Amino acid sequence: MMLFSRNQRTPCRGNGKITNDVNRTEVSEFLLMEFSDSWEFQIVYAAVFLLVYLAALTGNLLIIMLTALDVHLQKPMYFFLRNLSFLDFCYISVTVPKSIVSSLTRDTSISFFGCALQAFFFMDLAATEVAILTVMSYDRYVAICQPLHYEVIINQGACVKMMATSWLSGMICGLMHVTATFSLPFCGSNRVNQFFCNIPQLLSLVDSKVITTEIGVMVFVTSLVIICFVSITLSYIYIFSVIMMIPSREGRSKTFSTCIPHLVVVALFMISGSIAYVKPISSSPSVLDFLLSVFYTVVPPTLNPIIYSLRNKDMKAALGRQCA
Repeated sequence: MMLFSRNQRTPCRGNGKITNDVNRTEVSEFLLMEFSDSWEFQIVYAAVFLLVYLAALTGNLLIIMLTALDVHLQKPMYFFLRNLSFLDFCYISVTVPKSIVSSLTRDTSISFFGCALQAFFFMDLAATEVAILTVMSYDRYVAICQPLHYEVIINQGACVKMMATSWLSGMICGLMHVTATFSLPFCGSNRVNQFFCNIPQLLSLVDSKVITTEIGVMVFVTSLVIICFVSITLSYIYIFSVIMMIPSREGRSKTFSTCIPHLVVVALFMISGSIAYVKPISSSPSVLDFLLSVFYTVVPPTLNPIIYSLRNKDMKAALGRQCA
């Protein structure tokens, strides 16, 4: 599928001049950001990212395996969790392996098409994660606040429809971002000030006068993220209000200890991502941009398995049964 065309006559700015020449020199590849000029720091960076990546893959694959094989985990909650784990497995694989290889080889180049493909899958999976997290919070809201109606509301058909809608919405968001961004003329610098092809850093490479469409897409998608975050927050407010009515102090503490870490990861993912996409675009490397990107690309896929498996009694019991 062709998402964009690079042969159209669009104004290209280079060295202070704009040209409409069809034969103009355009960017054919991008250079991603290096973590450090020091080879030793590059090795440390690659080693840390590799360990985190392996931990995320192991945790998410374990959840996928357990929720697929164990008959006691054939419930809507674990159906959603299996989708989230598969998504996180793909999500962290889009950006981190390339960054590790680039650090070890000192080759940070990525082709124009490869960059577009990475940006598409990243935006697709990020938007899908927001949707799935929203669905999961709704599932918990119904289970805790409306337990008598749970099986009617969250039935098998509803689960499949919600997941299909989540994945489809992510794909649409990815297509919107990539089409709006990579149809723009990249004719100046090809250095991306990020360890992966991130839309805000890519936009800093084009003329600010021609990015109106992509800014509109970013504002639209960010607004949807805010709506999802508000929905998740309201769901947990209702959940916490019901939890406070539990007479057992031990029961309240146990439920809070399960819900709060999930809410913290959700907030970290959505808030850091939103800040990164709405703050002014910088044309130079920034430590803040790097840290924000780590918060919404690396942290959620790594922490989600810990929250949903090590802190979940059913998951630990299922692991024991599979290992027996």
